[in-house]
Amino acid sequence: MARIIITLFWLLCGVAVSAGKVTPVIITAGQSNTDGRVPDSMLPDYIKRDGFGGCMWSYGSGELSGNGSFEPFYPKVARRGGEALWGYDAVVYYRIAKAINREFYVIKESLGGTAVDPRCGSTQGMYWSAAPEFLAANTAADRGGKSLLKAFTNNIGACIDSVLSQKPGGYEIKAFLWHQGESDRLKAECYYDNLKAVVSYVRRYLVEKTGDERYNSLTFICGTFSSESRQRSQGVVDALKLLAEEDADFHVIDMYDGSLLDDGLHFDADGAVLFGNRIFDKLVETGAIIAD
Repeated sequence: MARIIITLFWLLCGVAVSAGKVTPVIITAGQSNTDGRVPDSMLPDYIKRDGFGGCMWSYGSGELSGNGSFEPFYPKVARRGGEALWGYDAVVYYRIAKAINREFYVIKESLGGTAVDPRCGSTQGMYWSAAPEFLAANTAADRGGKSLLKAFTNNIGACIDSVLSQKPGGYEIKAFLWHQGESDRLKAECYYDNLKAVVSYVRRYLVEKTGDERYNSLTFICGTFSSESRQRSQGVVDALKLLAEEDADFHVIDMYDGSLLDDGLHFDADGAVLFGNRIFDKLVETGAIIAD
């Protein structure tokens, strides 16, 4: 009940404060570290106390569709029975809420154990691939198909049509957050081309959907892996760094020092907080988020 009251308070404040202002939107995607694997009991007390302000989200995960609709954000993972697990992005949204003190929106698509390259193993045979031949042969994951990228962009489009386009002050997608790559480690030599295609696909989709050419340079922020991760791939890390060298709007957060859960794969509470804070700092540095 306390959580509901806090959320309603912030939403009412957000309506008053944000009238006439552009509504910020964050899009987020990836595999299990984006999904989140930290138990709700380990969410920092200050986040539990303050809540997530005016953060509204539309969440898709494999067969689960976001359906172009939003609800007040509180972290959960669909494939774990809706359990309130959390990851780095919850910290990002908390920091944004504190900085702007008004309503903002998140569109998230995540599924643990998923790859970009169709030659790698991936949960339920679903992939992030932007390869033309893969997209031509596969429908969206939430429509009975295998394309996570189509599910993601379809939901972005539905959210724009049903909610975001109705905002009095308009809306702007500020950044694309991503953590993925563990499941592509066996085809790490292809990750540069594969991820470049994913980012280009999403940017191009947004330009075509909105007519706004600025999305050709949408801020993209991703992270590497803990040095202790049992699925860390230097080849994937090298690909991320090369992409950042070539694209001024592609940013890599080095998470070599991120601490992990006992599974040796997923960020623990301290690691998730560290990663989330570093992403928020990058959002501010790039001008994607400006405190009100």
